Amino acid sequence: MIDVCCAIIVKDAKILAVQRGPESSHPWQWEFPGGKIHLDEHEEQCIVREIDEELSVEVDVLDRLQSIEFDYGTKQIRLIPFVCVIISGEIMLTEHLAQRWFSLEEWKSINWSGADYELILKNQEKLERITI
Repeated sequence: MIDVCCAIIVKDAKILAVQRGPESSHPWQWEFPGGKIHLDEHEEQCIVREIDEELSVEVDVLDRLQSIEFDYGTKQIRLIPFVCVIISGEIMLTEHLAQRWFSLEEWKSINWSGADYELILKNQEKLERITI
């Protein structure tokens, strides 16, 4: 089981999604930015580091949502979500092809990676509250 942190970055009642590239393990699919926890790293440290690396912005962690475990067949991950806001910087994608701010009403029209889709399903009520 691989522990992966992801950021649910909120702004103006919308949430940020990023699109993976064609060479990735989930080509062209959308996800919440984040990545694997390093050895001796706390989960919140991980998400702050990953967002700086992937988006070139600094975030403040507001809350932690319910994690999910997902089996991709070739790997099993535990996706650990954190609600975040950008506190400094402008988004510059370093690992993804595109970014998109979406309202929660739009989420089912997005081609999500499997784990991120399940994460939204599990946390939908809380996501609705934070995007009002």
